[in-house]
Amino acid sequence: MDRTVPSLSSFARGLTTETAFDVLAVARKLMTSGKDVIALQIGDSPFPTTASALKAAHAAIDAGLTRYCPSAGLPEFRETIAATVKKEFGVPATADNVVVGPGAKVFETYFCEAFLEPGDAVLVFQPAFPTFEPNIIRRGAKPVYVPLKQENQFRPDLGAIEKFVKSEPRARALFLNFPHNPTGGVATADDLKAIANIVRGTNIAVFSDEPYCHMVWNAAGPSVLGKHHSILAEPGMLEQCVGAYTFSKSYSMSGWRCGYMVTSAATAQVVSKMINTSLSCVPPIVQMAGKAALEHDAAERDDVMVKFHAKVVLLVNELRKLPDVTVLMPEGTFYVFPNVKPICDRLGITSHGLAMYLLEGADDKRGVACLGGECFGAAGQGFLRFSCAEPDERLVQAVQFFADAITRTERVKAYLEANPKYRAR
Repeated sequence: MDRTVPSLSSFARGLTTETAFDVLAVARKLMTSGKDVIALQIGDSPFPTTASALKAAHAAIDAGLTRYCPSAGLPEFRETIAATVKKEFGVPATADNVVVGPGAKVFETYFCEAFLEPGDAVLVFQPAFPTFEPNIIRRGAKPVYVPLKQENQFRPDLGAIEKFVKSEPRARALFLNFPHNPTGGVATADDLKAIANIVRGTNIAVFSDEPYCHMVWNAAGPSVLGKHHSILAEPGMLEQCVGAYTFSKSYSMSGWRCGYMVTSAATAQVVSKMINTSLSCVPPIVQMAGKAALEHDAAERDDVMVKFHAKVVLLVNELRKLPDVTVLMPEGTFYVFPNVKPICDRLGITSHGLAMYLLEGADDKRGVACLGGECFGAAGQGFLRFSCAEPDERLVQAVQFFADAITRTERVKAYLEANPKYRAR
């Protein structure tokens, strides 16, 4: 009997994904088959969830907190969040400015649903987090890409923002992500003040993605941990911005799916309705764990951040030993973003092709999982992104493997013959 299958929408057919999860699946499959994979492809913490969060979750289970709760989040959790962002980042928030969600990524979707209409223009700096684009396109809006450049330490181009605001007839939104994934660049306090001055009083809404707010590195001071600056702390910007935060990086809670947004009270009410009609709520057990982390685990968090910084420094220093590799010391995040364009040009391979070759084709028994820069848009071509979420000795081994793998030209040739999509054009 013939069976008719309903056709998918054009959006569904063209939907792009966060490549890190795709590569993770390939790496896990290879590991299951017995291959030794050094996993540097995804931004996941190798450290355990902080102690108070674990204890609070157990207590919440024992207390029977297993039912629905308000869509915006538990009132006591929202109060704690507001107090935390005010104390740590100077954001003048109250509980009415806070909405709880399953991580930070979902707030990209809700921001676009709250502010964008078909045909609107959205400025996005590239390389860009891969899920920005599909969320913008889902609303029928168009991303306007501006490159972040290595020679400018991957800081935002203020002139490009001003030009967009003044010259783009459908300018409607600006996406910021600092500390920046994948480059490790950081917008300075002066950068953010200037951006606020450009957009203040316009009809531009700002999405400020800040999951790495506790991973700002300070090369000059007595502590390696620097101060995070948020555009939401600038005068009037709480009313014009949505700030997105997660517990995944700071408190090693990626699998818990806990995050929050900070914005105007009016926008918070609208997004609460969106959660009501989609997710219902974040589990109260998870929220109580997050509340305890904010209240009690800052010292443990900072100890882990110092360990991350040491891994970043180690990986950068190892990569700097290699010819044809140019790498900046990241000013934030636990990613390292080396420029490997000379190597790609010599081998005739794209940077993501090089990444996949390191995982699949360079050796039968071992591989290194990382991402090519073009996974983050055209401005990332010629770069690789390494996460530092492995033991120190494995980071050193990964660089040694990389150095050897790019000399195996016959294996590169065979890999490209089997995977012609990775040939450089």
